[in-house]
Amino acid sequence: MKNLLYILFILPLCVFSQEKITGHITENVNNEEVPLGGANVYWLNTSVGAVTDFDGNFEISYKPEYKKLVISFVGYKTDTITVNSSKRITHSLKSKANLDEVTVTARQKASSRSFIQSANVLNVSSAELLKAACCNLAESFETNPSIDVNFADAISGTKQIKMLGLTSPYILITTENVPSIRGASQAYGLSFIPGTWVESIQITKGAGSVVNGYESIAGQINAELQKPTTDAKLFVNAYGAGNGRFELNTHLNTKVSERWSTGLYIHGNMRETEFDKNNDSFLDAPLMKQVNIMNRWQYTDQENGYVGFFNVRYLNDEKQTGQIFYDPDKDRGTTNAWGSEIKTQRFDVSGKFGFVNPDIPWRTGGLQLAYSHHNQESYFGLNDYNIQHNSLYANLLYNSIISDSRHKIKTGLSATYDGYDELVLTENFNRVENSVGAFFEYNFDNLGNLNFSAGIRADVHNTLGTFLTPRFHLRYTPWDKSAFRISAGRGKRSANIFAENQSLFASSRNLNILGNGGKIYGLDPEIAWNYGVSYMQGFNLFSRKADITFDFYRTDFVNQIVVDGENPSEINFYNLEGESYSNNYQVEFNYNAFEHFDMRLAYKYYDVETTYLSGKKQTPLTPNHRFFANASYETHKSRKGGNWKFDATFNYLGEQRFASNESYLNTIGLSEFSPSVSTLNAQITKVFSPNFEIYVGGENITSVSQLNPIVGSDNPFGTTFDTTYVYGPIFGSSYYAGLRYSLN
Repeated sequence: MKNLLYILFILPLCVFSQEKITGHITENVNNEEVPLGGANVYWLNTSVGAVTDFDGNFEISYKPEYKKLVISFVGYKTDTITVNSSKRITHSLKSKANLDEVTVTARQKASSRSFIQSANVLNVSSAELLKAACCNLAESFETNPSIDVNFADAISGTKQIKMLGLTSPYILITTENVPSIRGASQAYGLSFIPGTWVESIQITKGAGSVVNGYESIAGQINAELQKPTTDAKLFVNAYGAGNGRFELNTHLNTKVSERWSTGLYIHGNMRETEFDKNNDSFLDAPLMKQVNIMNRWQYTDQENGYVGFFNVRYLNDEKQTGQIFYDPDKDRGTTNAWGSEIKTQRFDVSGKFGFVNPDIPWRTGGLQLAYSHHNQESYFGLNDYNIQHNSLYANLLYNSIISDSRHKIKTGLSATYDGYDELVLTENFNRVENSVGAFFEYNFDNLGNLNFSAGIRADVHNTLGTFLTPRFHLRYTPWDKSAFRISAGRGKRSANIFAENQSLFASSRNLNILGNGGKIYGLDPEIAWNYGVSYMQGFNLFSRKADITFDFYRTDFVNQIVVDGENPSEINFYNLEGESYSNNYQVEFNYNAFEHFDMRLAYKYYDVETTYLSGKKQTPLTPNHRFFANASYETHKSRKGGNWKFDATFNYLGEQRFASNESYLNTIGLSEFSPSVSTLNAQITKVFSPNFEIYVGGENITSVSQLNPIVGSDNPFGTTFDTTYVYGPIFGSSYYAGLRYSLN
C-alpha cells in the first residue's frame, strides 16, 4: 500500500535536482509591459511545465536536449520559442484580439474520452447522435456501450436506461448541468427531450461533481442543448417509421441585436396506427401524440464578460395503450376491456447567467435558476395514478485559482424545493422537500501526468437530514497515451417509489409499503457509495489509431428501497436489510481501421445482487453478460460537400433472471432465466450537401421478439396479469426514413 501511495501521489510531485531556467512573462497593455500571472510554460513534447506567479515569474527544469519552450494563456496567442542556453527568459504574449482569424479543420471523433480529465467522462457529439434516429434522449444511447437501453414494460413503449447495472433513478440526469429528469418525470422524462434539441452529451461514470448536487450514485448524464448563436437559422427534421410513428422538428434561430439571439424549437410526434403483430389483443406500441415547444434566448457580451441563457418550455404528451379494441370513452373504469391513458402537461422556465472578469479571466461566477411544473393524470386498467410536482432549483457558483492555474477552486451555494401531490389507487400522498447546501471543490493539475479533484458539500434537508457528500477523482499518466483513474463518492436521495415504478400499476399485483416510520412513504432515504478504477491506453495498430479502456465500478448501498417482486401476487417496498451492491466490469476497444472507418467493441459483466425478504438474489432483468459492437463508415466528400454514411450496431444480452419463484414461473410459461437476446440496428445516410440529407434505417433488423411479453393477456383482470416481464424487443423489426434540412 505504501508503494502504491508513493507512485500515485508522491512520485509525480517530486522535484528532481537538476538545472533550472527562470523567466518573466508579460502582456502589452497601452504600450506598457504588464506581468501575466497564470500563464502555462512547458517544454514541447514533454510533461515538464510550470505556471507563472502573480508577478509573471516562473522557474522550470532544463536539460540541453530541451530546445522548444511553449508559452500559452487563454485569450492570447500561443508562442513557441527556441532556447539554446539556461539564460533567463523574458517574453511578451499578444492578445488574440489583435490577430487575424485562422481556421483549423480536423476530423473529430463522434464520441471520445479525454486522456486529461480526472473524471471518467465520455463526450458524445451531435455526429454520434445522427448515427441513429435519436427521436428523443432515451433513444440517444443506442450506439453507446456505457448505457443500457431496454423497454420498461410491454405496453407503454417507454425505454429505460441503466448505468453500471443500476436504473435511471440512480443517475443524475441534467440539462446544461441543471437537474431535469427527476421526481415525477423519472419514468417518461427522457422522451420529453427531442434528440434534435441536443447538441452533445457528457456521460460521467461513478460519482459526479459536488457542484451538481448530492443525488448522483451511478453517474451523471448531461445534455447540452443547441445554442441560438451556433445552431442553423432554420433546421427541419422529418421522420416516419413503419410502426406508424411520425415526427417533425423545426428550429428557427435569429439574431435580435448585437448581444441577443433567440431560437424557437418546435417538436411534434404522433402514432395513430394500431398494431398487434403477436395477436395477444394488446397494442404492440401505444397510440400517442406530443407537442413540445421551447423558446431559448442567449445573451453574449464578450467585452464585459457576460453570458446568459433563458429558456421557456411547454409540453403536452398523451399516450393510450391496452387492448386493441379498448375505447376510453366507453370502457374506462369497467372490465369490458383493459386500457390505459397517460396524459402529461409540463411547464419549465430556466436561466443560466455567467460572468468572466475581463481583467482577471480565471475568476468567474455563475447563477443557475430553474422552475418546473409537472402534472400527470393516468390510469392503468382499474388502477389510478396521478402526480403533480412543482420544483425550484438555484445554484450559485464561483471559480478561481490559488496562487496559479495549477490550483483551481469551485465553491458556491445551492437551494432546492420539491412539492409532491400524488393519488395512488385511492390513497393520497403529499410531501414537501427542501434543502440548502454549500459546496467546495479543489482541482490540482501539475500540467503533466497528474491531476485530481476533491470536493465536499454539506446540505441541510428537511427529510434527508444534515449530511456531507464527499467526491474524489484522480487521473495519473504513467506513460505516453495512457490515463489511470480512480474515483470515490457518496450519494443520497429520496426514492419516489411510485413515479419511478409506474409499470407496476399495469399488473394485478398488490402494492405494499413495509415502512418503519421514515419520512418518505414511511421509508428512509437511499444512501450508497460508489468506487471506480479505470485505465485507458492509446496506441497505434497497423499504423492506425486505437485505444482500449478497462473499467471496474462498484456501488455499495448503505440503504436502498428494495422493490421486491419475488412474491408473484404483490410488490413490497421496504428498507434494505442486508447487502445490496452492483459490480460492473467493462472493456472497450476503439479502432480507426482505415480512413473514415471506425469500430467500437465492448464487453460488460454485471454482478448485481440485492437482499430480499426471501434471501440475497441476482437483481431481476439484469444480464450478467453484454457484448456490443458498432461500425461506422463514411465516404469522401464531393466538391459540393455530399457523401454517404453507414452505421451498424450489434447488441448481445445474456440471460436475465425473472422475479418470482420457479414453480410460479412455470405455471405462466416462463423459466427462471430468460433466453439470451441479439439485436442489430443499421442506418444509411445520403448527404447531398452540408444543408440537406436523407436517411433510412432499421431497428431490430433480425426481427427478434419476445414471445408472450404480457403474462395473462387473455384475462387482463385476472390474478396473473403482468406487463413487467420484459427482457427484450416486444415486436419485430421496424424500418424508418427521414430528412434533415438546414439553412445557415
